[in-house]
Amino acid sequence: MATPTASRWLTSYYFVRAGVSAAWVAAAVTVGPTMSPVAAALLVAYPAWDAAANLADAQRNGGWRANTSQVVNAAISVVTALAVAVALGRSLHAVLAVFGIWAILAGLLQLATGIRRWSTGAQWAMVLSGAQSALAGVFFLTKATGVAAPGLADLAPYAAFGAFYFLLSAVWLTLARYRRDGAEMRSARSKAAA
Repeated sequence: MATPTASRWLTSYYFVRAGVSAAWVAAAVTVGPTMSPVAAALLVAYPAWDAAANLADAQRNGGWRANTSQVVNAAISVVTALAVAVALGRSLHAVLAVFGIWAILAGLLQLATGIRRWSTGAQWAMVLSGAQSALAGVFFLTKATGVAAPGLADLAPYAAFGAFYFLLSAVWLTLARYRRDGAEMRSARSKAAA
């Protein structure tokens, strides 16, 4: 079971991840129909943010050596951000293919992290998110080989589901903490009354 401090950190971390993903979705939907410099920046920023967030979380929860799946995930995300920048010069199909490969790898690593952290609570949502990310990656790769021109808005549902799962985990951990704190208060009152 996670310590109260670790649980609070994880809750805050999940709320921040949900908020950033939701903001990214809003920006993607707004600029999605056009391939502006803002859209290009959003495409590079998404995996770059994921890398930074994974490294921060890994460092806070036992260090990088204890969180190999997150460190590897961060490295893959950095490579993805660079690959997206290069793919932008080729085509949106190439960008979508890069995102597909990343979604598969990142999803499998998130799945591994969720399983490893199972005892901290609310990890079932992260396990589901990891599995769904891997499946979305297969969909992106399929679409990348298609004829229809992909756009930034094609990635918005993927990020929206990520925001949903992070928010769900944060709320779940918050409610678990309130239940635990309430039980501790009731126990303390019972002991005081005895």
